[in-house]
Amino acid sequence: MWWHPEVFAKQQPYLLGRMQLIKAVRRYFDQDDFLEVETPILQVSPVMDTHIHAFSTDLLGVDLQHDRSLYLHTSPEFAMKKLMVAGVDKLYQICHVFRNAEGSKRHSPEFTMIEWYRADAGYEDIMDDCVGLLRHCASALEITHYRYQEHECDPFKEWQKLSLQEAFMEYADIDLASYLDDRDGFQAAIAAKGIHTHKEDRWDDLFFRVMMEKIEPYLGFGVPTILYDYPASMASLSRKKPSDPRFAERFELYVCSIELANAFGELTDATEQLARFKEEMALKKQLYGEEYPIDPEFIEALEYGLPESGGIALGIDRLVMLAMGVDDIRQVLWVPV
Repeated sequence: MWWHPEVFAKQQPYLLGRMQLIKAVRRYFDQDDFLEVETPILQVSPVMDTHIHAFSTDLLGVDLQHDRSLYLHTSPEFAMKKLMVAGVDKLYQICHVFRNAEGSKRHSPEFTMIEWYRADAGYEDIMDDCVGLLRHCASALEITHYRYQEHECDPFKEWQKLSLQEAFMEYADIDLASYLDDRDGFQAAIAAKGIHTHKEDRWDDLFFRVMMEKIEPYLGFGVPTILYDYPASMASLSRKKPSDPRFAERFELYVCSIELANAFGELTDATEQLARFKEEMALKKQLYGEEYPIDPEFIEALEYGLPESGGIALGIDRLVMLAMGVDDIRQVLWVPV
């Protein structure tokens, strides 16, 4: 049992490293004049992603006619963007978030995330933040590499930046752009590479299968990898690229094949955002038999005016894993779930 003194003694160095790293994260943003904020964990709308599942709870009030369901947030994103509309131009939050149906050596249903946002910025600025943050944390912990199993990753060397289109060509020999609107052709191209598919697969099922089998296992070795410009259909909160609206300003950060962060050039158009949310929830209802309410206050805030901005969510627990060189997320949690 984790609480047995002998077991806890073995885990304690990782937990002390965890707290040292969290302090370093705070120093990094505080010294750049970011405002640390705290937003409610209970939300009207927990997430608008088709494949992320939330925990629900019931709010009991004095007037039982107004009882309603609230959700544990899967991200503080909606609340933090409302603060940006209110005038906060640089902000960050370190908080616990909750995602149902997640649990593995890399996942916990309750985990710690940092999100940060910059007004008058784009996703390139958030890429620069990632470089600075990972180098700062490594220096604070006096490590030269992040590690996972037998692999190492040096954050102090020049990082790899790779578009999705380039990654599909390099690792899977598939021209992704040719199949953005061609599900059947995409399936045939994937099957030709020896990847098993099903006739019921949707386009995004096929996409994730290529990512899982051909691309993600090879990212972030030696140096971190920034994988950028995702198909617009896979980035509901991201603005489309002006130069090629088939793709969106989204990137993910990989270290030793572990996805560490997900970032956007933020979508600010309220009408487009509402339409995307409705599409996501209609698909969620079709696939999983559930849907979440759209937060009307968030749409109103966008209508009022969210500044051009970039933002990101980064998993603290996974970063601690990589800094401590362990391969099970439970080793870096104070009380494993």
